[in-house]
Amino acid sequence: MVNRIFNFSAGPAVLPESVLEEARENLLSLGSTGIGICEHSHRGKPFMAVAAEAESLCRQLAGIPDNYKVLFLQGGASLQFSMVPMNFLTADRCADYLVTGAWSEKALQEAKLYGKTHVACTSKDGNYNYIPSEVTYSSNPLYVHFTSNNTIFGTQFSAEPKGVPEGSFLVCDASSDIFCRPIDISRYGLIYAGAQKNLGPSGVTLVIIRDDLVKAGDSKLPTMLQYRTHAENESMYNTPPTFGIYLMMLVFRWIRDQGGLKATEARNRAKADALYNYLDQSALFKPTARKDSRSLMNVTFVTGDEARDNAFIKAAEAAGFSGLKGHRSVGGMRASIYNAFPASGVDALVQFMKDFEAKA
Repeated sequence: MVNRIFNFSAGPAVLPESVLEEARENLLSLGSTGIGICEHSHRGKPFMAVAAEAESLCRQLAGIPDNYKVLFLQGGASLQFSMVPMNFLTADRCADYLVTGAWSEKALQEAKLYGKTHVACTSKDGNYNYIPSEVTYSSNPLYVHFTSNNTIFGTQFSAEPKGVPEGSFLVCDASSDIFCRPIDISRYGLIYAGAQKNLGPSGVTLVIIRDDLVKAGDSKLPTMLQYRTHAENESMYNTPPTFGIYLMMLVFRWIRDQGGLKATEARNRAKADALYNYLDQSALFKPTARKDSRSLMNVTFVTGDEARDNAFIKAAEAAGFSGLKGHRSVGGMRASIYNAFPASGVDALVQFMKDFEAKA
C-alpha cells in the first residue's frame, strides 16, 4: 500500500480510501464480467446498472422529488455558467446574481451574453470575506443564481437566500459543498456541481433540474447544450464519463453507509470547528473569512506576513500536509476538508500549526 499523505487540495480533492480500493479492483474487471469499468460500453447492461444505481442513490441521499431529473454531464460547472442562461434567459428578461466570489463573477459574465442581469448583492467590498445579509432583487427576475460555497475565499451560505421573488426559480452552483449537509431540493429549480470536490473525480458534473425547466429550455440551441437532450436520453445522448459516474456511485454508497447527509454534516462541522477553534485563539494564524460566513469545506487563513506564510507552507509540505497553499489570487493558506477528508488529518494539522507557532 502506498503511503498516503494528508491531501488538503481544493479540487480535484480527497476521495474515500475504500472507494479508491474498490475502484482499483474493478479497473481490471467490473465484478465478474472480465471487462474493466473503463472498458465497458455505456450501452451495456453492466454499466447501465451502475448508472441506474448512481441516480437511485443520489435521489435517496438528497430526497430528490420525482419531478426532478438527475443528469450526469460534462464540461464542469464552468459550462453550466453558460448553459443556464442560454437555455432560459432572453433579451427581455433579467436574471439576478448573488456575487460572493470569483466563480459567481464568472457565472454573471456568461449570463450577460444572453440577457439582462442584476447584482442582487455582493461582498466584493470585503474581498469576498463574507456572505451579505441583505439582498435586493430586481422587480421580476426570471431566476436567482448563487454559489453556495466559495472555495477561494472560504465563505459559505448557511442556508438558501431569503425572499426569492415569487415566480422566479433558484439556481445554485454547489460544486464545492454539494452533499456536505442535507438539502431541500424542492426549493430549487436547478442545482449543478462539478464532482471533483465532494462526489468523485473531475470530468463529470451533476445537474438536478425540475421537469418544467427541462421543457422550458430553448429548443433552438445546439443539441448538446439543451437540458432536454440529456434528460430525454438519461444522460447518454453521447458517451458519458463512465468512470466518473462509477466513482460517484461508489461515493454515494459511502455517504449512505456513513449515515447519510445528516451524519455527514455532523462530521464536517466537527472537523471545521476543530480548526476554527484553534485559529480563533492563535497568536500567529488568523482566519480570513468573517465568523458568520465561514465555510465548512474550505478554511482560509494567514499569518499576516507573506514570507512566513511561505515558510509555513514549505514546512507543512515536508511534513506530509499537501495542498495548503491559498489560491493564487488571494495568497495565504487554505485547508480544504471535504466530506472524505479524515478528522485525523485536521487534528494532525492543528498540532503541526501549534508546533510551528511555538517555534515562531
